[in-house]
Amino acid sequence: MQEHISEDNDNDDLYEHYRFTASIGQEPLRVDKFLMNFVEGATRNKIQQAAKAGNVLINDIAAKSNQKVKPNDIVRVVLAYPPAENLLVAEDIPLDIIYEDDTVIVVNKPAGMVVHPGHGNYSGTLVNGLIHHIENLPTNSNERPGLVHRIDKDTSGLLVVAKTEFAMANLSRQFFDRTTERLYYALVWGNMEDDEGTIEGNIGRSLKNRLQMDVFPDGDFGKHAVTHYKVLERLTYVTLVQCKLETGRTHQIRAHFKHIGHTLFNDERYGGDDILKGTTFTKYKQFVQNCFKVLPRQALHAKTLGFTHPTTGEFMQFNSEVPQDITECLEKWRTYSENSKHEFE
Repeated sequence: MQEHISEDNDNDDLYEHYRFTASIGQEPLRVDKFLMNFVEGATRNKIQQAAKAGNVLINDIAAKSNQKVKPNDIVRVVLAYPPAENLLVAEDIPLDIIYEDDTVIVVNKPAGMVVHPGHGNYSGTLVNGLIHHIENLPTNSNERPGLVHRIDKDTSGLLVVAKTEFAMANLSRQFFDRTTERLYYALVWGNMEDDEGTIEGNIGRSLKNRLQMDVFPDGDFGKHAVTHYKVLERLTYVTLVQCKLETGRTHQIRAHFKHIGHTLFNDERYGGDDILKGTTFTKYKQFVQNCFKVLPRQALHAKTLGFTHPTTGEFMQFNSEVPQDITECLEKWRTYSENSKHEFE
C-alpha cells in the first residue's frame, strides 16, 4: 500500500511496511518494545534507527522510540521503498491443482509452503506460483492476488482461488456468510473426553506473545470463533479429530484446542512440540521424538473444502488425501497403542 506523507517539506513517497492497532487492553508501552512484540525477526536497534529517521508513526505522527503506545493507537512503519511482498514475482513453482475452470482454481497446498509473500518469505509462495500459472488474477483488499482465504505455512491442504473479480466477490461473501464447508484433520495431545463437541470463544492476538493467538471466552476482545469437532481415533496419549470450521480466524483450530488442553501434536508455536501427555519412560520419550522427526510440523490438514460455484451455482466439494508425514505418524501411534494394550492385558 503506497502512502504519501510529507516530511520536512520533502514530498517523498513513503510505503507502508507495517500497520498495527493497539488493543483496548494495551498497557502503555514504549513503541520500540511494542514493535518488538509484533514484528518477527526485528531488533531493538533497527526499530530505534527507524524511529530516529522518522519512519515510525503513531497516529500518523513521527514518534520517538521511547514514546508510549496506548489503547487504539495506530502504529505504522513507513519506508522509502515498497515492501518486498508488494513486488510480486511470477515463479514457475509446481502446483498440485485439484480443479480448475475459467472462474476458480482449487489447490492442494503442501506443508511448508507460505500462501502469500510476507515478512521473511518473499519468494516460493503459493501466490508466486499462481501468478505464473494464471495472468491477471484479481486482487483482494490486501492486494493479494486471487486469495479469499488462507491456511498456515505448516498446515497442508485445500485452498480455493478466485480467477475473476466476480468470483472473488462471490467467494468472499460465502466465507463471510459461513456457507462454505471446511473440514480439517488434526492430531491433538491427550485423550479427548467427549466423542464430539463445540469449542467457542473469541480469538485475538495474545497479549503475552504477539506471534500466538489466544482465546478470550469473556468480553468483547478478539473475534467470535466456533470450531466443531468429532473424534475419529483414540491412540492412547493422542487423539485424531475432525474439525469443522464455522468461522475462519487466524490459528483458530490451533488456539481453540490449546485452550481446552489438547494442543496440536508438534505445534511448535503453541507448545505442542513438548511431550505433553504420556509416561516418563525413556523409550516413550524416544518414540515421541521419532514421531516428531516423521512429522516435523503441526499435525493439521485441510482435508475437505466445499463451496457454491460462483457462476454455475452448483455446490462443489473437494477432498484431499492425508499427506504422508501425518499418515506415517498415525501409523507409529497405532502400533504404540496396540503394544500398550497388550502390555496391560
